Amino acid sequence: MTASKIHPSAVIHPSAIVEPGAVIGAGSTVGPFSLIGPNVVLGERVEVKSHVVLTGWSEIGDETVIFPFATIGEIPQDLKFKGEKSHLKVGKRCRIREGVTLNLGTDGGGGWTRVGDDCLLMTGVHVGHDSQVGDRVILGNDVALAGHVVLEDDVIVSGLSGVHQYVRVGRGAIIGGITMVTHDVIPYGLVHASRGELEGLNLVGLKRRGVDRPAIHALRAAYEELSKGEGTFLDRARRLAETSDVDQVKEIAQFILGQSDRNFLTPK
Repeated sequence: MTASKIHPSAVIHPSAIVEPGAVIGAGSTVGPFSLIGPNVVLGERVEVKSHVVLTGWSEIGDETVIFPFATIGEIPQDLKFKGEKSHLKVGKRCRIREGVTLNLGTDGGGGWTRVGDDCLLMTGVHVGHDSQVGDRVILGNDVALAGHVVLEDDVIVSGLSGVHQYVRVGRGAIIGGITMVTHDVIPYGLVHASRGELEGLNLVGLKRRGVDRPAIHALRAAYEELSKGEGTFLDRARRLAETSDVDQVKEIAQFILGQSDRNFLTPK
């Protein structure tokens, strides 16, 4: 039996259970009645509050805070899962609120579920197996990501929304509340409907990130081209990729032309 590696500066509440083999980094704390499984690695200054379950082959980045009743690293909700070794990695400085569930990956999906740095996962969020969540992502209350979802950096998904399996959501996009997203969303897109429709660009998010006015004008023109230009949606994206010298426009075009297992939400 491998002993736990608990840094001398870590603080473990007497009622918590840290199973042999777990690694607890410097300055980390584990609160009352929490369970840390034998294959869990906590970085430095991680705060695990009360009644948290951390299990599986799970790695939690420095300065992340996990709130009560979160369950992190349990097996996937996938009937094809047969107990194979798979992983979960959560980045640095994340805030994982009450009742969040993050599942391990599966062999069929690459074996890893990942959440990036500086993310906020609000109460009741579910991140399914093999999903890849970028940096600075915000998931509102009770958002559900199915398996194999990709959220690029700076995405916001508002409360009570769901994202279908294998869907990709491009960088800087925003999903409105109570929306079901069943197709890929372009970078910087704005989606809101009971079945999500692409209604424009996330202009507020672009301005907050300091994107300059000429680039925003170019993005608006590119969106208009995607909406009303000649040829198919992919033809329009190819033209943008070939003709634009604006980084954000090229990013949208390359996203559309990339490998996808889903159709696209296209401009109304």
